[in-house]
Amino acid sequence: MSSRKSERLINLTIALLATKRFLTKSEILRTVEGYEGSSEAKDRMFERDKDDLRSLGISIEVASVDPLFEDEPGYRIRHENYSLNLKDLNGQDIALLSLAAKAWQEASLGSAAQSALIKLNSLGINSDYQSIPSLSPKIFVDSPHFLPLLDAISERNSISFQYLTQSAQYEVRKVNPMGIGNRFGHWYLVGFDIERDSLRTFRLDRIGTELTVGKKSFVFEIPADFSASGYLDISLERPTDMAVILIRKGKGHDLRVRAESITEGDDFDTCVIPYPYLQTFLNLLLWHGDDVIVESPAHLKESIIATLRKLVLIHE
Repeated sequence: MSSRKSERLINLTIALLATKRFLTKSEILRTVEGYEGSSEAKDRMFERDKDDLRSLGISIEVASVDPLFEDEPGYRIRHENYSLNLKDLNGQDIALLSLAAKAWQEASLGSAAQSALIKLNSLGINSDYQSIPSLSPKIFVDSPHFLPLLDAISERNSISFQYLTQSAQYEVRKVNPMGIGNRFGHWYLVGFDIERDSLRTFRLDRIGTELTVGKKSFVFEIPADFSASGYLDISLERPTDMAVILIRKGKGHDLRVRAESITEGDDFDTCVIPYPYLQTFLNLLLWHGDDVIVESPAHLKESIIATLRKLVLIHE
């Protein structure tokens, strides 16, 4: 994605967040920097930008500017719809998110963004830029494929890549990328697997070093009602078991944020935590060492003990 387009998307997001009423397309095209060319070119850019923001999980509300008349529709982004869900972020993610807030604040107070807000105010459209920096939408992404994937989603390019499966084998996947989202500290690509003829999810850190992007643009369509975030909620967050874990006071924050309930104790708190994948959860518990004690279920406790015994034998 070009830096010019990125700036335009940021300016559009800021304008839609700051406005206190719905903005019409004509108002947006007049006030947000980056929309250039003929009327048709500006319209196409705006439609693509809306799709790009929605692909990133940003919900744009559409409604009539005047409820008494069926006139040009208006657009805005509600703060509550744009707020981040921090339940799946660990301590490191939150620290990185805090650092990224500075970058967003600088963008929101930049000359292009401020120019748009000044223009909106001159048209009698109230805006409130003071609330924008606190939203801090950027978070750390440790994947070289993140930006190329966003570009492929924006341009509707098919892609292909080597993907590491659960059997530790690389397989070639050909995909129409539709959206990206974050769950449990991992970034996922949601796309239509061409050979398997179905919608699939792919963890970015399991994609091989080579990512091939098709040369033809707009070879597929993304349904207007598609939501990468919603699909990830359905496909990934399916707890199949519940664990009762004792966690030492002041420890295990990335476990605590997953808990459905926490009962405070003297030295340890009792946390009831749902988990979908045994091995992933097992590894997380082992990382915390003696700061956690597994109460139930029995098979999880047995797996912990068996793994610890193997570690002892390895180091004898």
